[in-house]
Amino acid sequence: MTLTVGVVGAGRMGMPIIGHLARKGFFTQVYDIDGGKRATVEMRGARWAADLEGLAAASEVLLVCVGYDEELRELFPRLSASARSGAIHAVLSTVHPKTVQALASAAPQGIAVVDATMCRGGRAADEGTLLCFVGGEAETVERLRPVLAAFAADIVHTGAAGSAQVAKAANNLILWACLVADHEALALAQRYGVDVEMLRKALAISSASNDALAKWGTQTMAWAEDDMAIVAEMARERGLKLPQTEVTREICRSLKPRRYKLDEYGK
Repeated sequence: MTLTVGVVGAGRMGMPIIGHLARKGFFTQVYDIDGGKRATVEMRGARWAADLEGLAAASEVLLVCVGYDEELRELFPRLSASARSGAIHAVLSTVHPKTVQALASAAPQGIAVVDATMCRGGRAADEGTLLCFVGGEAETVERLRPVLAAFAADIVHTGAAGSAQVAKAANNLILWACLVADHEALALAQRYGVDVEMLRKALAISSASNDALAKWGTQTMAWAEDDMAIVAEMARERGLKLPQTEVTREICRSLKPRRYKLDEYGK
């Protein structure tokens, strides 16, 4: 029997995920607030849903891939009210752990809410090689695993609902710290007249190797400050001081408009 999978959000990450699900044989239905995406969704082999309520009622697994905490909090009561018994609602978005915990606590009996955060970025989404951290009951995670495997090469069960957001926050903290360090190191090299691209390639196979350096020039800072704001709030709530993280957040704010080019170092 073909599993029915719903997807809320056909953005940069959601759209390739939709294609992978359809190609893997899942009956895939999609809702996005932007009706202009319908043709692209259908071209990828999925069906367009007229509304959230109908999508929730039809979906055995519902993947929610929207941008912010507020959107999730607004969407979930509508999804939960219409959800079929036994459904799994998975939050793919990067949000605060307490948001997922609150949604899981408020879910009607028979509806399982988990978080399934994604790492490795847009290229991995296109290739179907994402890393998914998953927080929820072990039995629920195993039921969800075949769906996630359609677009993720690695799936790690991190613990209870909300724990995947903690794992993603740790990932993002390291990612953006590396990117800031890369930027400053290459700026220093450029000021001393060293061939920056030669050095970047060499550093990528040295002890300084990191993913941000390997992908240099293809990344955007669009989500950096939002990611770091979540980390800062999480640390504050637990009375933890993260001085390097605070500095990284400020630098991310100043670098946010840029897509990295080799002539932008140190500006």
